[in-house]
Amino acid sequence: MKKLEDYVVSIPDFPEEGIIFRDVTSVLQDADGLQLAIDSMQDMIADLDYDIVVGAESRGFIFGMPIAYNKHKPFILIRKKGKLPRETVSMDYDLEYGTATIEMHKDSIKPGQRVLIVDDLIATGGTTEAMIKLVESLGGVVAGVVVMMELAGLKGREKIAGYRLDSAITYSGK
Repeated sequence: MKKLEDYVVSIPDFPEEGIIFRDVTSVLQDADGLQLAIDSMQDMIADLDYDIVVGAESRGFIFGMPIAYNKHKPFILIRKKGKLPRETVSMDYDLEYGTATIEMHKDSIKPGQRVLIVDDLIATGGTTEAMIKLVESLGGVVAGVVVMMELAGLKGREKIAGYRLDSAITYSGK
């Protein structure tokens, strides 16, 4: 039986020399890989108590939606600025080369609701930290974060210290 890591294609020197790009699309395009990814992430959070699943555009949608469906929980979208039609709250965060803004509907989380954040990976932790701040700005309580991949060499876990983080695969390099 294949391990989840076996479905991830690693591409050396992309997007620049010295970087090994871990391609999540190779997991998605294989039915067994996709099922293993979702099952692995769900198994890791089986003990977690949460009310809502939140996922960021776009791969957070891919992994968060089946978890929400399987656990009969609502799914809340976090999108890039300007993509949601109703009143939103937003959070700016730093990228490697600039800044970005994410938003969610202002009425999507009620104070005290326990939130599971789902994404494809955590690298530097900037996006994850912004999602946490966004959830908390609405009074939500972050119950945990689950990702398919963690690039431990980029120290994203340190940026969100104090929050539970589960990752199905951990790579030590960048």
